Amino acid sequence: MSNSGSVPDRNLLIATLRDYVEQLREEGLEGLPAGARVERAAPRTETESVPRVAAPAPISSAVPPQFPPAAEMLSKYPGLETTSTLEQLRTFIGDCQRCKLAPLRKNLVFGVGDPNAELMFIGEGPGADEDQKGEPFVGRAGQLLTDIIERGMGIARSEVYICNVIKCRPPENRNPEPDEVAACEPFMLRQIEIVKPKVIVGLGTFAVQAVLKVKTPISKLRGRWHEVRGIRMMPTFHPAYLLRNPGDKRLVWADVQEVMKVLGIQIPRRGGA
Repeated sequence: MSNSGSVPDRNLLIATLRDYVEQLREEGLEGLPAGARVERAAPRTETESVPRVAAPAPISSAVPPQFPPAAEMLSKYPGLETTSTLEQLRTFIGDCQRCKLAPLRKNLVFGVGDPNAELMFIGEGPGADEDQKGEPFVGRAGQLLTDIIERGMGIARSEVYICNVIKCRPPENRNPEPDEVAACEPFMLRQIEIVKPKVIVGLGTFAVQAVLKVKTPISKLRGRWHEVRGIRMMPTFHPAYLLRNPGDKRLVWADVQEVMKVLGIQIPRRGGA
């Protein structure tokens, strides 16, 4: 039997399955019962109005976070507690060799934006574009995040602060492993402590679960306020997920509106009257 054309077909199937599994992971699903049907809402057009949330969402008490004490996190790296600016923190990290990702990276991706920002975005980790440039969220997902910030919220990207849970790209964009998170977590927490934002937006399943110290699916966490060391945090879907599922942009827009209310940013009218 001829195998002509089988390799491209197999590669296409593998890529399709990989995207599907990633979609399930982002939605917090580990599997579906046999025979289950999944029905997704049709994507909205740009001209359709997006429903607004009538009142600010309450802070969730259903998922109590289990944070290690700040002093315990800082003591992992003696001297970390003396860093008082982002520049000092970046110098402290240096040419980091603290986990097994170091030999695989091109650039350490620290963070970017206003060091005194009221709004902070935290993602999972760098991708290929970010690893190449040394800056978070510069690929297609980053372009969508910029649109959310600038076109949706009406503020400049430079006015917020953006970073990731881990600072080096995992190979093939796999999920960061526990030891890698443990190595980078003190730096992420120190970034939060130095910037002191009024609001944190957690982007995607992994980032939110890592920051909140929970295993709850993102679909159950988003849309509700949580707290990280006294700072309000709004979990939402990752921009990369929205590139594959544009119909869920309306959910992210609802989350973003809640953030805008807390920050006192006027919510623009969408889709006419």
